[in-house]
Amino acid sequence: MIIDTHAHVTGPMELYEYFRGLSGTSGGGGRGKPPVISDDRLEESIKDHLDEVGGVGTDVQLIAPRPWAVPTGDRREGVVMQVAQGINDMVARCVKLHPDRFVGLGTLPQAAGVSAKLCVEEMERGVRELGFIGFKINPDPGEGATESPHMGDPSWYPLYEKMVELDVPGLIHGGPFRFSREPELGYFCTEQTVAAFGILRSRVFKDFPTLKLIVGHGGGYVPYQVGRARAFRLNEIARNPELESFDDSLRRLYFDTVLYNQESLELLFKVCGVDRCLFGSDKPANGSVINPETGRSLNDIKPMIENIPWLTEEDRHAVYEGNARKVYSRLQLPS
Repeated sequence: MIIDTHAHVTGPMELYEYFRGLSGTSGGGGRGKPPVISDDRLEESIKDHLDEVGGVGTDVQLIAPRPWAVPTGDRREGVVMQVAQGINDMVARCVKLHPDRFVGLGTLPQAAGVSAKLCVEEMERGVRELGFIGFKINPDPGEGATESPHMGDPSWYPLYEKMVELDVPGLIHGGPFRFSREPELGYFCTEQTVAAFGILRSRVFKDFPTLKLIVGHGGGYVPYQVGRARAFRLNEIARNPELESFDDSLRRLYFDTVLYNQESLELLFKVCGVDRCLFGSDKPANGSVINPETGRSLNDIKPMIENIPWLTEEDRHAVYEGNARKVYSRLQLPS
């Protein structure tokens, strides 16, 4: 079975038009009534998605809202909460329409400069009422405009406490970047790298040893910079011999395979370990463009993994399915 742990669903654009109206109002939000979206309209909006994913042999996708869906840079908590709840409801409906193809991951009502406590209630609702098995976490709610504390900072602890309580993992994934100096190509990878290094140099896993975090897009730049990270840790160990090696810290995180070339996938597996990597494709998205050299889309990840000669069948099973079942304890799929 191929379980794709990194995917986003869009849904009808009229929903986002309504949300843009909310974001454009003054005050706490509220502008007209939300659009009534029938099951037929929702089905229409995801048909191409299902066709593309089915065409590459993926069996099940863990779907989360698009990263640009929730305006986290908006400091009006009511607006952010209303949008996040509406998007989560839409994702849950997609899962209900196709329970054999989709499993839900929720988004969180994160807001710039607002405590992570804002997310706890929606996380509870997502698990208890909507059936979500995990959540997408934006490591930079300020969208590049404000300095958000890195994810090793104690300000994130209310979120981690609830994740441990509910036993739900978090996919670390950049969000909107309206105020960033970087384009999308660099922004997501940069923020995921900042998040990972912040966590790995903090007490997070000492304080929450059962916390499960997946760093999206192959860990950002972490695998590529592992030598530099080891050097910093060795210097720290010289001052404090009780610290663990950087490689031991690294194995407390998980990573997905949203990398569009075989060389990077091989580096990810070698540095981070096959047992810490979950299959992900981010399909359909920018990577759906066809590679003229192969005739396949760049986010058709499975053939690249199949072409790595030193992976065993057990390794491939772990990446395609086994690790996802291990990390997402609420995932209930037939074997």
